[in-house]
Amino acid sequence: MNNTVLEIQDLNIQFTQYERGLRRRELHPVRGLSCIVREGEMAAVVGASGSGKSLLAHAVMGTLPYNCKISGRILYRGEILGPERLARLRGKEIALIPQGVSCLDPLMRVGSQIRKGRKDPASREKCRILLERYGLGAETERLYPFELSGGMARRVLIAAALMGEPRLILADEPTPGLESSTARRVMGHFREMASDGAAVLVITHDLNLALQTADRLLVFYDGGIIEDLRSEEFLSENSRKQAYTEALYQAMPENGFHVWEEGHL
Repeated sequence: MNNTVLEIQDLNIQFTQYERGLRRRELHPVRGLSCIVREGEMAAVVGASGSGKSLLAHAVMGTLPYNCKISGRILYRGEILGPERLARLRGKEIALIPQGVSCLDPLMRVGSQIRKGRKDPASREKCRILLERYGLGAETERLYPFELSGGMARRVLIAAALMGEPRLILADEPTPGLESSTARRVMGHFREMASDGAAVLVITHDLNLALQTADRLLVFYDGGIIEDLRSEEFLSENSRKQAYTEALYQAMPENGFHVWEEGHL
């Protein structure tokens, strides 16, 4: 039985950027990217900040900007994830936890955003349970986004994404701004959701947290996934085949913070 939930085949993302006058340049931050995420699995995309990792999640969700050209295939449960199918599944079976806390509606109270406007007792109870799960009191429901700290806003985004019990969860840098204990708890909850049968793809620069919670590491470099390793394989000297993967390992605090330079350590 094929338990692949998300499959990305030869994904290419290009942008046209206009400069002074009529000058323009083409940017190609993602090229030839392929990966899969299975049911009951948590996979983490790791790599340098600003390298284009987050574009992967937005390509799946259909939220890339207008000046973007995309090619390749994105499949959900073995079928092409086209615009109409995505519109039916987005926010229900497929959920994105975005990197930017500005995604919250500044004019709507937190509770209403998490519940997506529903007011029935079951929705209210689930909202309170989710807030408590992420260390937020029931009073948070009545707050507006401007009254939240950055860490609180990020936890509200996570709670809102999980309100619909999605089967595919895309988390784009979910832990920046969170204290270490909260970050571990958040990543631990993603681990629990994967163990309960969801497919979880986390895009993160926190390699240590990824190693503690994810089943697999997808190493992103130069626009694509250059290595796909189980977490224990990443820590095994004979399993890391690519120079950049080795550089990530060597840059960990316990390995001496060695700095990556193109082509060598």
